[in-house]
Amino acid sequence: MITIRLGGVPEHFNLPIHLAKQSGKFEEAGIDLLWTDFPGGTGAMCSALKEDQIDCAILLTEGITADIVKGSPLKILKVYVESPLIWGIHVFANSPYVDVDQLEGKRYAISKQGSGSHLMSYVDAAQRGWQLSESQMVAVGNLEGARTFLSEEKADIFLWEKYMTKPLVDSGEFRRLGERLTPWPCFVFAASENFLEKHGSILVTFFKIVNKSVEAFMQNPEAPDLVSERYSLKREDSKAWFESTKWNTENGIDEKILDHIQEWLYRLHIIPHKKQFSQLVYKY
Repeated sequence: MITIRLGGVPEHFNLPIHLAKQSGKFEEAGIDLLWTDFPGGTGAMCSALKEDQIDCAILLTEGITADIVKGSPLKILKVYVESPLIWGIHVFANSPYVDVDQLEGKRYAISKQGSGSHLMSYVDAAQRGWQLSESQMVAVGNLEGARTFLSEEKADIFLWEKYMTKPLVDSGEFRRLGERLTPWPCFVFAASENFLEKHGSILVTFFKIVNKSVEAFMQNPEAPDLVSERYSLKREDSKAWFESTKWNTENGIDEKILDHIQEWLYRLHIIPHKKQFSQLVYKY
């Protein structure tokens, strides 16, 4: 039995992994899958991978790419979710801002340096023609931290996955002023080089189970109900999210995707240089 310590955000995207684990498929294949939730997102998982707290993670593509380029001993394994992430652009309900154009120069709540909320704040600003500085970034840890910081007026703006914040918008705590889609597939699997040196050969078996699980999930007419029940979303919201989300059932990642992401990150001065495809990806 090979143990794989896998981390991911506690969000609906990862439900196919939980269903596969519950079905016993990993155990049948000789894999002891240990799951850890990371409410802090991609930045927190990059740190956990480097500190040997987990072996693999499901992270935002731009976040893990930036971390590897900056020297982290990690490798991207495959695309997990092909569709872009829909980031909601939020303010607190009592905020004086009613239009995205009013947010230029304001303070951004981010979960952590190098997180998706951090990087996508820069991507969104660039596409609006705004200049951002790190002095505008306020680290809040996670969604709960953002709720506190926005309510106490310690930050003004918060980018987070649209449907996970939808209950807060519906309740009147947040207002969503706009959206921003990632210009690339949103989630990938990555692992530490230390784990890959020891157990890289297990990945073919591991991803065969993952790919079958996501394929079954995409074909399951009851999937939106499962999402609604587990993540406290309205049925119509989980259905809309499900219909807009496409998981990847193949292995690997297209070199053009990482070239495109690196070009964005370099242009925004988030990475100092670019790396070759072979330096970013582990082939199995």
